Parts: sequence; C-alpha cells; structure tokens
Amino acid sequence: MAQWTSTVGAAQLARQLRAQQPRPLPPGSRKPPAYRALADGVRLLVLEGRVPVAARLPAERELALALSLSRTTVAAAYEALRTEGFLASRRGAGSWTAVPAGNPLPARGLEPLPPEALGSMIDLGCASLPAPEPWLTRAVQGALEELPPYAHTHGDYPAGLPDLRRMIADRYTGQGIPTMPEQIMVTTGAMGAIDAICHLFAGRGERIAVESPSYANILQLMRETGARLVPVAMEEGLGGWDMNRWRQVLRDTAPRLAYVVADFHNPTGALADEQRRRALVEAARSAGTVLVVDETMNELRLDPVDMPRRVCAFDPAGSTVVTVGSASKAFWAGMRIGWVRAAPDVIRSLVAARAYADMGTPVLEQLAINWLMRTGGWEEAVALRRDQARVNRDALVRAVRRDLPEWEFEVPHGGLTLWVRTGGISGSRLAVAGERVGVRVPSGPRFGVDGAFEGYVRLPFTVAGPVADEAAVRLAAAADLVVSGASAGAETPRTFVA
Repeated sequence: MAQWTSTVGAAQLARQLRAQQPRPLPPGSRKPPAYRALADGVRLLVLEGRVPVAARLPAERELALALSLSRTTVAAAYEALRTEGFLASRRGAGSWTAVPAGNPLPARGLEPLPPEALGSMIDLGCASLPAPEPWLTRAVQGALEELPPYAHTHGDYPAGLPDLRRMIADRYTGQGIPTMPEQIMVTTGAMGAIDAICHLFAGRGERIAVESPSYANILQLMRETGARLVPVAMEEGLGGWDMNRWRQVLRDTAPRLAYVVADFHNPTGALADEQRRRALVEAARSAGTVLVVDETMNELRLDPVDMPRRVCAFDPAGSTVVTVGSASKAFWAGMRIGWVRAAPDVIRSLVAARAYADMGTPVLEQLAINWLMRTGGWEEAVALRRDQARVNRDALVRAVRRDLPEWEFEVPHGGLTLWVRTGGISGSRLAVAGERVGVRVPSGPRFGVDGAFEGYVRLPFTVAGPVADEAAVRLAAAADLVVSGASAGAETPRTFVA
C-alpha cells in the first residue's frame, strides 16, 4: 500500500457521499443494506480519484455521527472495504484507502506503434497536433540564416541562448510580470525542465503534491526520481482546484514540491480562476513548498473566455513559484524547446546541475523559436494551432455524443484533451479492446496515483471530420467488447462498480 498522504475528515467525506448520484437499481432487485451502500460509495470515491489512495479515513464513530448512521453500520462498511482490498487498517493507528492488489499501476506508457499499424490505427494516445505550416518551415529557414555566428563557437549554452532568454523574459514583462533574462533557463522541452526541477528540489523520498488526475508522463517522471506522490483530488467539472484540500495537504504533509497545471489542465481541461491561483501561491508560501506551475497549455484558449493572470504574477520574484513553459503544445511537439522562470539563484542552481544531465538545448531549435517570437510568427502559428484544435474538439465531441451517449464529460474552453467518464466500463479494458478494433486510447489510471480513475479515458483533440467519426465508432465497438466480456481477463474487471 502507498504511504499515508492525507486525511479525509468526517464532514468532508459525508459531503462527498451525499453528493453522489444514486445509481439505478436493476429491475426486480432490492435496495442494498445501509452498510453495503456506504461501502460502495467510498469505493467509488476512491476509484474515481475523489478520495486519494492512501488517505486516512475518519474513525468509525466520527463518520457515523456525520452521516447519522449507527457505528455498527460504518464498522460493517469498513470491514467490507477491507475484505475487498479498498481499505487497510492498523489497530490503534486508523484506516487508509487502498486499491486491491489485482489493480496494479499502469504500465509506463503507450508503446510506439509498429510501422505496420501506422496506416490503420487511429492514435488517440498523444495530445499533439501536426506542425503549423508554413511557420515551421519559415522558422527553420530563419534559424539557418542566423546560425553561422554560433557555428564558430563551442555551441554549449547551458542556460540557453542569450537572445532567446531575453525574448522569453520580455514576453513575461509585457504581460505585467517583470522578468529579467537571469530568471530564465531554456530547456529541452517541458519534461526536461521538470526533470531538472525535481532533481534539484526533491531528492529520493521527498513528497511532491500533485493534482489527481494529472499529466501521466510527469507522474511517471516523478516516480522514477524516487519521489513520494501526494495526490490532491480535483473537483468535479471544470472548477478544478479545491483549495481546502490543497491547504490541508500542504499543511499536513509539507511536500517539498507541488505540481499544478492551472491553464487548461491535462487531462481535465479545467482552468483555475484568479482567486484559486492567489490562494494556491499563498498556501504554498505558508507551507514552505515550491510550487511548480506547468504553463504548456496556456496559449491554447479555444473559446472567448477571460484568461486569469498567470500564477507567477502572484510571486513575480520567483521564490515560491517556478514556472515551466514550452513550445511543444502551442507550436509543435517536434520542437523540443521549453523554459523555466524562477528566481535568479534557482536558475543558477539549475544551470549548474545541468552539466550532469543533458548539457544544453539544441542551438538550431532555439534560433527557430527566437525567430518566431521576434518576427510575430509565433502569434500567427499559435492562432492557426487554436483554430485547428477547436475544429478537432468540436468534431470529437459531436462524434462521441452520437455514438457513446452514456459517456460523460465537460467540454473544456481550451487545451487539447477531453476527460471522459466511461459509464462504469473499465478504462484499462477499453484501452486493450481499442487496440483490437483499431483505436488507441490511454486509460484513466495512467493519470492517477496508485490505480485511481479506472472509469475514465482521455481523448485528445488530434482528429477531425471523418477520422473523428470513425474514432468514435471504434470506441463504441471497443466498449461493446468490454461489456460482452470478450476482452476481459482475471486482473482487471470489465466494470469498476458493483
């Protein structure tokens, strides 16, 4: 079982249980006894990530009082959860949520498609779009023209090209967040940035608070650094961040780092409002936690909504907030350019440590991004990217609603992903069945900690038109396979609720 991460109070758990929508009973069946209904409610909260795995539950007496039930009923529900593997207890210490041993962590990630599958498989595994032409070609041509002076040097710029650092700093300053070039380090994509931050701040065994769900690749990166992940459940819908939960986790567990995606969150698409951003910075500062803010989706606003100020606007010196940006989502995933904005002393430490990692970021790609930002090509390319993502999103939403009407989701106002509840079907089974019928989709547990979100999948805005229609048809066929049991095996149930 994962180590203890947080505490769920009796009043909080009671509110979450009461907010659950009752599931219709099969014809002719009887209403379950109170202890069974309570156990099922807690289990569903765990599987959907509303209550984190390894969270300490309230004592039986406290929960009984909050729910106006007898202690015997709560004790029976806890015993049922222990029997099913969703609760672990130690006498005198309490009870913690868990997932059964047969619900292992997902594999590291989706394997690359074999060459023979590239033409026939609809790949919804990657939330990235093709390059926005002609801007990629123009940027590379512009970079080649500016390359000769750099070719006469050693080409080693651990902090990034001075011109690009200055350009990125000026963009923050232009948005009302005064920034010096000394506060910027250019990295090899956002993953390179966060890897460097984790190695600097969070050694093996350190706690890192993360949204639950969160970006799968970052969660795996943090696991491999030896960090202990502390999941903080997201709210239902696009509201996103429950500040009471964040304050409690930061206060109780004192994590060294906290990682958030405040702009069109991956995978849910939620957008944090300004009040939550300010409160999150204040809570991190009070707890002595470094708040790592991933802004890779910041520029992908697809609807006319007001964008709140960036999180670093509430800590412009960069002592509490370390910001990560990237060209990979807003421009093209093949352009591996990212950056970190932080206090100058943090940047110096990151640069010094980089000598033992990747040394530096490719000069030619830095020149290409600098050319785009300097000439105005960045704004035009990103506008093209938004248009493309919006068309894809709307096509995918229509197709899924038509062919899978029982699936539930909120349509985000930006970003590149749709977070879908699959009507009780196992997301892991759906992913397996999808490969059989020609559609690749990542299952929900990849985006959680310790096996949560079995009833979800993530769908990216990467296809449109007839391809989006066909993707939905194949997903429906995969769902039928799962429900019929054709894809079932011993380790993962076809459905995740009773």
